[in-house]
Amino acid sequence: MKIQAILNFIDNGHMALPEFQRGYVWNRNQVRGFFESLYRRHPVGGLLVWATKSETAEHRGDNQLAPGVVKLLLDGQQRMTTLYGVIRGKPPEFFEGEKKAITGLYFHMETESFAFYQPSKMKDDPLWVNVTKLMQEGYDGLGDFVGDLSNNLDTVGNANKYIGRLTKLLGITDTDLHIDEVTGDDKTVDVVVDIFNRVNSGGTKLSKGDLALAKICAEWPDAREKMRAKITELNEAGYRFTLDWLLRSVNTVLTGEAKFHFLHDRTADEVQNSLVRASKFIDECLNMISRRLGLDHGQVLFAGSSIPVMVRYLDQRNGSLNEGERDKLLFWYVQSGMWGRYSGSVESVIDADIEALSSDDGGIDRLLEKLRLSRGSLKIESEHFTAWGKGARLYPVLYLLTRTGRAQNFCDGLPVAANMLGKMNQLEIHHIFPKSKLYEKDYSRPLVNALGNYCLLTAECNRKIGKNLPEEYFPKVLEKNPDALRSQWIPEDENLWKIENYPDFLKARKVLLADAANRFLSELLHGDAQWLEQEAQMPEPRTLSVPYGVPDGDEEAELDAVNQWMQERGLPAGELSHEYADPVTGAQLAVFDLAWPQGVQEELSQPVVVLLNEPAEVFAIANKAGYRCFTAVGEFKNYVSREILDEPEPSA
Repeated sequence: MKIQAILNFIDNGHMALPEFQRGYVWNRNQVRGFFESLYRRHPVGGLLVWATKSETAEHRGDNQLAPGVVKLLLDGQQRMTTLYGVIRGKPPEFFEGEKKAITGLYFHMETESFAFYQPSKMKDDPLWVNVTKLMQEGYDGLGDFVGDLSNNLDTVGNANKYIGRLTKLLGITDTDLHIDEVTGDDKTVDVVVDIFNRVNSGGTKLSKGDLALAKICAEWPDAREKMRAKITELNEAGYRFTLDWLLRSVNTVLTGEAKFHFLHDRTADEVQNSLVRASKFIDECLNMISRRLGLDHGQVLFAGSSIPVMVRYLDQRNGSLNEGERDKLLFWYVQSGMWGRYSGSVESVIDADIEALSSDDGGIDRLLEKLRLSRGSLKIESEHFTAWGKGARLYPVLYLLTRTGRAQNFCDGLPVAANMLGKMNQLEIHHIFPKSKLYEKDYSRPLVNALGNYCLLTAECNRKIGKNLPEEYFPKVLEKNPDALRSQWIPEDENLWKIENYPDFLKARKVLLADAANRFLSELLHGDAQWLEQEAQMPEPRTLSVPYGVPDGDEEAELDAVNQWMQERGLPAGELSHEYADPVTGAQLAVFDLAWPQGVQEELSQPVVVLLNEPAEVFAIANKAGYRCFTAVGEFKNYVSREILDEPEPSA
């Protein structure tokens, strides 16, 4: 079928996008490359559609489907959305993505290249043509272009050549695309999704959550929009969650289960009601965590998989918790985050925890008992602060202590608080011993970036201190603000402030941090001290022989940009400084710079890590654990584009 006919099919409701499809993810470079391929008549692949009755077809967008049989796009959404957006000058009704990716495409008549509009480059150059304007005016509008070219001294000599090239560009709409159809009364949503995942083996497969949401949308068409609105609300508040995560909370509220298939036979009214309840208690959970623990944004939030369990508990209690119950629930939340309660099979662990809550003798104590059985002790030891980097599990504990303990800013003695007005008042990690000075003394990256070397200060104060050593600036801090060092758990022994004694400084500060953390955790228990009384049963601290982990600075900024790039494409962010432990002994073996332990698409693709400037030992550990390793950001993005999103490579 010719491209123009396909676009007409979309206009008149004979072709649409099934509800379970993901949104538009192409960027401008891919759009440009796609049109270059079309212009040169290179193969661009065919379409796969699901031919089904319109009265039972659940589709994206508000447009009315044509009566009879309609074609729902299974494979080819990105290409057809691009064609429609550029040729029609607006996105199709089913569009969900970034509109700027399909607006402002121009064609250069001399070089026969495509680029997006740049005023400084194109404004006064008659050789640049707006592709959308040309497509909308069609062959009938070529007369105007002929006149413009003939009347311009710079183009009149090549007018015929340029008109030929514009005609060739217009001919894109006459290109035939092969269409394969999936038909038959036996083709249910489940069957079609399975076909989609098999055919689209290199592309973005659909998760169990996508399938569950598709079934929900069959009865409640606004479900996706309502859930996306909640996710957007949370994102604007500084929390990055996914639709699958929100749906998991809805599921635990409605069914008491983590697995999505339990939602399949629920009515639209039940799901709507559960979304309202889940949203209410998600807000309550985040407010409790923010106000009581000081963990007030996504980067310091412990693993979000514990929140659906908390939401289930609050829903069962109708949100009615006294102070002691609230704090004990938060104690469990901190403990489950510190020890990676949900780092394995999320569904099975959530189910086990909900069962513990729901049994006749259940409750928070049962949750804590299950956690202690797996840990041996819930008490924090100083060696637990041996970890390094913002991705370390105990980094949120340092942030928590700073916020709840009213730690003082070194420069003015005022309590350190997040979200203060003014750019220079935003909190930053301050290396107590400056990194450059430690590297000069040949300390390893794990030691340089150890949690014991971190404290939180305002950006202005961080810059004022600069690269001064503690023995130089600590006396000045004490002179102006006598309690500031103590409030940040700094050892008082001045000998420890010298760089040659840095390892001893870390050892002493880790003791102070562990004591402070246990005091705070004890406060949350309101006298029920049994959960911290048992002595730790942990192996001797393991000295890691190779330097790895993400330091603050350029590498972390580069990896943060990768996560942002992923989320712009509707994919999950990776875990910075992921701690990989032996699955049998629990001993920490390595810290991976950026990791997707369950795969970029959970349960559908292999685990992935991005490792920047790491030694061979780390690669060996990651490979043995089954991770696919990438040593450069560009390599990883190419993998995502080709094998996850199934995006065509732009033509040269």
